[in-house]
Amino acid sequence: MTIAPAPRRVHQQPARDLVAAEQAAAQFLAALGIDLDSESLRATPRRMASAYAELLTARPFEPTTFPNDEGYDELVLARSIPIRSVCEHHLLPFVGVAHVGYLPGDRILGLSKLARVVELFAHRPQVQERLTKQVAEWLALELAPKGVGVVIEAEHMCMTLRGVRAAGATTVTSTLLGTLRDDARSRAEFFSLTGTQ
Repeated sequence: MTIAPAPRRVHQQPARDLVAAEQAAAQFLAALGIDLDSESLRATPRRMASAYAELLTARPFEPTTFPNDEGYDELVLARSIPIRSVCEHHLLPFVGVAHVGYLPGDRILGLSKLARVVELFAHRPQVQERLTKQVAEWLALELAPKGVGVVIEAEHMCMTLRGVRAAGATTVTSTLLGTLRDDARSRAEFFSLTGTQ
């Protein structure tokens, strides 16, 4: 069973105003009682604005797909794709890995694009559950594969640096679509190959 494709979505980056971000960062730090007059802290608002702009801006890319001329029908899986994102509740980072796989239909995706689609959705304020689902749905939309599986394992700084301070705690989320959701053997193979079973 092939997952039906939906109309293609265009992902546009929002406009950035780094000057305004720097000014806001300076006001934010000053409001927290941080003295920005010392030489080592003077440029911190600029660096802070640039750092968040980098964390929240994915590189644009074109999804390169190719005809599945060989009729390859086994799992294609990229394991341990590094992931970094920012929790939308505290704007603190969460970092970890994503395991992304699909059962090809008529088209296959350039392998580097599996990492790029993770980056596309990670570089914005996020929650891990939504991020996992967005990556899976993007693959279903772009490729119309027979199945899609995404597992993300991440450590959230909002849990380790503040609040409960559960250092080393890892959150695991998964989204399965098509055959990887409906067929027990395919699902078991995916989780076994990702090492998350």
